[in-house]
Amino acid sequence: MDRLLQTVKIIINDNIYLKDPESSDLGKKIIQHSILMIDEIGFDKFTFKKLGDTIGSNESSIYRYFENKHKLLLYLASWYWGWLEYQLVFSTNSISDPKEKITKAIGVITKTIEEDSHFSHINEVLLSKIVINEYSKSYLTKEVDEENKNGYFIIYKRLVSRISEMIKAVNEEYRFASSLASTVLEGSLHQFFLKEHFPTLTDCHDDKTPTIYYTELVLNTIQTKK
Repeated sequence: MDRLLQTVKIIINDNIYLKDPESSDLGKKIIQHSILMIDEIGFDKFTFKKLGDTIGSNESSIYRYFENKHKLLLYLASWYWGWLEYQLVFSTNSISDPKEKITKAIGVITKTIEEDSHFSHINEVLLSKIVINEYSKSYLTKEVDEENKNGYFIIYKRLVSRISEMIKAVNEEYRFASSLASTVLEGSLHQFFLKEHFPTLTDCHDDKTPTIYYTELVLNTIQTKK
């Protein structure tokens, strides 16, 4: 897996950016420091001017890569979901038993993220925090339908589809596979948010992790009648 990941490039819809940030050192620097800055001050206070001052580059140079900070957030979220999809595929590819496969998949998408050394300019731990805290801002907009048509959320939707197919492999008669899959993916973000900011509203603490919660929820929900 490590050898394969060394050659992995997360493919992002090229409508999201003006110039591929992976194509230059400056682009990678923009991604690296935008993650650090958004984590530190939040997306609302983040601006390209502040980012430019931090990386010692003109604000205009950042606009050559992204039309606005909304598109940058879409890029970061898409990269995260693409990276998570690779983890899911590699972790479950050799598993033939459907129940074991969906259990492993839930573990991958609901775990506490650790930094991946294969992508040196991206801190996956901080990026996961940004997705937890800021991801909804990428789609709770007036333009969401048009952006969806343009494929901005295709990686997220593909990830949900993969999980949905695994659910149906366990119980093909279960009628709400996509609803359950999207609930797990979106709900795990919410549980981590509650754990950090509203701890009395979740039971996911200490040894009761979101992984344990969603594994139990999914398996109990889709189990076949005997």
